[in-house]
Amino acid sequence: MKGTGLRRKSALSGLAVFVLLSVMGISAGLKTEWPGERENGTAESDQAAENGTAPAWRDYADEPVTLEWYINFSWFATPWGENLVSGTITEETGVNINFVTPIGNEMEKLNAMISADSLPDLITLGWWEPQVNEMVDGGMVYALNELADAYDPYFWEVSDPAVVSWYTREDGNIYEYPNSSVTPQDVEENEGLGGNQTFLVRKDIYEAIGSPDMTTPEGFAAAVKEAARLFPEVEGGALIPIGAHVFDNEGNVSFDKYLMNFLAVPWEKDGKFYDRYTDPEYIRWLKVFRQLGEEGYLANDIFVDTRTQMEEKLSEGRYFCMLYQYTDMLSQQKALYAKNPDSIYLAVDGPKNAAGDEPKIPTTSMNGWTVTLISKNCQHPERAIAFLDYLMSERGQMLTYLGVEGETYDMVEGKPVLKQEVKELLDTDRVTYDRLYGADDAYWMLQDNVMQLAWKQESSPAVAQLEDWARQYVVYNGQYDITLPAGSKEAEADDKITKLWSETLPRLLLAPSEEEFDAILEEFTEKREALGFSEVMEKKTEYMQIAKERLGIR
Repeated sequence: MKGTGLRRKSALSGLAVFVLLSVMGISAGLKTEWPGERENGTAESDQAAENGTAPAWRDYADEPVTLEWYINFSWFATPWGENLVSGTITEETGVNINFVTPIGNEMEKLNAMISADSLPDLITLGWWEPQVNEMVDGGMVYALNELADAYDPYFWEVSDPAVVSWYTREDGNIYEYPNSSVTPQDVEENEGLGGNQTFLVRKDIYEAIGSPDMTTPEGFAAAVKEAARLFPEVEGGALIPIGAHVFDNEGNVSFDKYLMNFLAVPWEKDGKFYDRYTDPEYIRWLKVFRQLGEEGYLANDIFVDTRTQMEEKLSEGRYFCMLYQYTDMLSQQKALYAKNPDSIYLAVDGPKNAAGDEPKIPTTSMNGWTVTLISKNCQHPERAIAFLDYLMSERGQMLTYLGVEGETYDMVEGKPVLKQEVKELLDTDRVTYDRLYGADDAYWMLQDNVMQLAWKQESSPAVAQLEDWARQYVVYNGQYDITLPAGSKEAEADDKITKLWSETLPRLLLAPSEEEFDAILEEFTEKREALGFSEVMEKKTEYMQIAKERLGIR
């Protein structure tokens, strides 16, 4: 419960300014005491009852209802009702969930539903997606605070005051609630809080070539070439020397944002928002990748593969190295470990700037990762708000993270401890684990990573090293990634510039010569200036200063 010390934040106020970075990997010590489950909930809900705000979900257990929940990620595939966690949630709340996910392009599916006014009951999407404001401004979603006041004041017991303040709009309402929200204070107060951006190398190949230093352009290029020379083939097929996240309509986070963070490229200079995309250190390393591409070390796969195809190749250990969000490959990492512990991926120091500065790996920000909204098409808004409040509560968080006491974990000296057979399955076969149990945040839509630190379990040997590495360099950068107000000329210009970058980045990497690279880069900078780049940077500077003030960052 946020009010009992599991997580405390000072409330923030003012204009909502949105910030983004990736989902995090976290680790911390367990809290020394857990109040224990009660017959109809937790100590949190019992205390709420004493305060006159008893959770409404208690009243609905015998009144079944089905809610449609749209998840704006085509890769999400965990069904509802077939595992222990979802079955228990339905039993306790009376809510059954019918998930709806896009096939193919997420934006096309969501835009079509918005256009047809056919939004399902619940919608979860990235907080940065423009459709969030489109749905709010179009009056298509409920204000959560109004639903709470009308049907379930328990919302005010389980919501984070800082999050509520951050997401409250100028009309005084909050329409969306995030997962994985983190404040600068959380980073300061939790030594185990980490990021998840890593430079990964396949362990056996890396060690076979002498565990080289890959922090310099020369060392990086030499290691890639030696790995490809000694290991042209791996179990799954041809070795892919350099891996990356997928290319999309914003670019490629491995070759832009993640690389910039590893190079410690600043977000601001002299109090102004900084142009990281033309930073000399960044351009120097992009040219390293271009040169490797010219020599045949950038496989065509990385430019065309979908996430599903990437996951298949990760499970086969096809990549030698990659700048990657390690939390996106945990299932594949555990499968590799179960098959051959030497074939897993290690996190090591990757590209660095010429000064050798340490990377600056961000955790998530106040905005978290995704947000969830309740559509006005929902025929049972009272059930929807009660259901969200359940998931946000200690009861919901502990259930979605650990499962059911006595079945997936036991309380040992006041601390939850996963049963050995459950932990072994989690560490070796995530697909079967989700099918049987569905815990460990398989349903991540309202996850509260900071609250869950209190129950952190010992990490799998397959992932412990990744977590330990990422914790060394964590910083809070949430004041910098700004989304400009929808519909403004600066926002429209920013969207066009982002699209231009997504088209330019692969051209830079595939340029046949350094001269052609320079020409493409110059063309990009000229075009973006014509689109309004200077005005965009001025507006981002303004919003950055507002965000820093709200977050208490000097």
